[in-house]
Amino acid sequence: MTGQPVATPSHAVAVVVGAGGGIGGALLDRLHADGTFARVVALGRRTAPLLDLLDEASIAVAAAGIAASGELRLVIDATGFLHDETCRPEKSWRDLDPAALAHAFAVNAIGPALLMKHLLPLLPREGRSVFATLSARVGSIGDNRLGGWYGYRASKAALNQLVRTAAIELARKRPQALCVALHPGTVATGLSAPFARIGRDTQSPADAAARLLAVIGALGPEQSGGFFDHHGKPVPW
Repeated sequence: MTGQPVATPSHAVAVVVGAGGGIGGALLDRLHADGTFARVVALGRRTAPLLDLLDEASIAVAAAGIAASGELRLVIDATGFLHDETCRPEKSWRDLDPAALAHAFAVNAIGPALLMKHLLPLLPREGRSVFATLSARVGSIGDNRLGGWYGYRASKAALNQLVRTAAIELARKRPQALCVALHPGTVATGLSAPFARIGRDTQSPADAAARLLAVIGALGPEQSGGFFDHHGKPVPW
């Protein structure tokens, strides 16, 4: 793909965090099929080594293993939390719950920040490399016209700020590296299923993975720190 990492196939490593999810699994399959990378590493709560965003020690262990496996040229963080059996997106401020808000921030912002802490230093100092994390258009403050979904919106907005800040630091020592936030669109996964209008602008995980990788491949270093949708168009902060 255009703009692909410049490492030789014998050394290039790609990592998918959240590989057990719908988008993460599709990204993993696509990267294996493309053959661009010598090694594609799947990380998540059911992999070996295990990586749990709520446990920094597990992130550190996984990072140590990656550091010994080759040149890390691509990291895609495909994790995210919107709802579970006990927690639904808030429709009103009346629904705000401290524990639910804390969990949303822990998974959607703090966890990815810890991935940056441990994985960005592993990116090579020379040549192109990419750290991409899945954000969401509803995390855009400027594009918020409907309200609601307080925890998800706010935690993804925080993630966008973390990406922007990390990109500035990353550029000082790795000028060809990128740190970006991506909006995957509406994808037919367990995360979006209760809220998606199936058949209307809903992608399969395989299609979403192909689009995301195409966007990643087309971005240049000058776009590091940006927030882009699955068509490669900037999303307002």
